[in-house]
Amino acid sequence: MLNIHPQYIKDTAGKNLVILPQKEFDTLMEELEDLEDVRLYDAAKKKDTGERIPMNEAFRAIEAKRKNKK
Repeated sequence: MLNIHPQYIKDTAGKNLVILPQKEFDTLMEELEDLEDVRLYDAAKKKDTGERIPMNEAFRAIEAKRKNKK
């Protein structure tokens, strides 16, 4: 579980703002990135048909696309 210590302030327009120590903010951002990776992985697994191609064939296709973009 994340242990954060937010501070709440208001800006000059009266809008509420939250301040976090840098280390806590960085940790929070890393956790969000990890959750996004899990979400993307889960979405990819749902679309997985089980079809696979050999690695060298995939590399050739990637290289061909890269050369065509130039």
